[in-house]
Amino acid sequence: MKILYAIQGTGNGHLCRAMDVIPCLQQFGEVDVLISGIQADIPLPFEIKYRLHGLSFIFGKSGGVDLWKTFMSSTIRKFIQEINSVPVEKYDLVINDFEPITAWACHTKDIRCIGLSHQIGALHPDSPKPEEGDLMGKFIMKNYAPVSDAYGFHFQSYHRSVYTPVIRESIRNLEPTNDGHYTVYLPSYDDAHLLKHLTKFEGAKWEVFSKHNNKSLRYKNVSINPINSEAFIKSMASSEGVLCGAGFETPAEALYLGKKILVIPMKNQYEQHLNAAALEKMGVPVIKSLKKKYEYDIELWLNDNSHVRVDYPNHTMSIIETIVNNHK
Repeated sequence: MKILYAIQGTGNGHLCRAMDVIPCLQQFGEVDVLISGIQADIPLPFEIKYRLHGLSFIFGKSGGVDLWKTFMSSTIRKFIQEINSVPVEKYDLVINDFEPITAWACHTKDIRCIGLSHQIGALHPDSPKPEEGDLMGKFIMKNYAPVSDAYGFHFQSYHRSVYTPVIRESIRNLEPTNDGHYTVYLPSYDDAHLLKHLTKFEGAKWEVFSKHNNKSLRYKNVSINPINSEAFIKSMASSEGVLCGAGFETPAEALYLGKKILVIPMKNQYEQHLNAAALEKMGVPVIKSLKKKYEYDIELWLNDNSHVRVDYPNHTMSIIETIVNNHK
């Protein structure tokens, strides 16, 4: 079989999942990889056949998505050109992880596109939803990368077509420890915001991984480090807990490692509010921002030793085998 695997390159979660998905796909045929997006930091150890601009959400500096930069980074003309440039008709199977170019290329050429993403799991009717609705966010998320068949991932299996997370082998092979520090990944906050708030908790040692700095620095009880996958994994595995956005892979991996977590969903990012609703239902504390009024909640979390227990079996191969057998 000739298989096209298309990956969304905004954030790092899609690429982390691809580390385990691609070797499984290669058991069934020749796999070409496509990545679109400009906000990822994780290199893939596989040949990238197509690398496109796509449609990327641009992270802001104070807790949300920068809507203006997001809009300005994309043009309709370039988007249409990229859609027309991908020869999806040459493949026996197109599998899509929330990647808009191949999704719309398949849609316009009436070619089956198999969706395999967390977004599908989060949008599933049986998955938890936030109390506050976001009609525009829901509309964008549902139409961003349309697919003909849908398989999803989420923090829990809410339906037979919604699977628990893919935990990459580099995480599964770890033996977690506790060195007493807290690992921080909040890419929508710049370093100044993080230092302003985290230094208030003098009894805590914070290890921050930042998209806004390319060199390491330390100020009081906070260390700022550039994004590095190996260093981040090491920090998370040896931490007391993890403070992060309400993405998918980082909270899932932290839960798998038995770490307590506190999440802050990004503003203007509906997917993160879906994730926050699911995590909160599981017992994970959620706060809206790093503002002063949430400092008490952070203090409570720091002093709380309880953990949410999860069971995330290694079932990536069986999922891929099911999809290939259903659609070959």
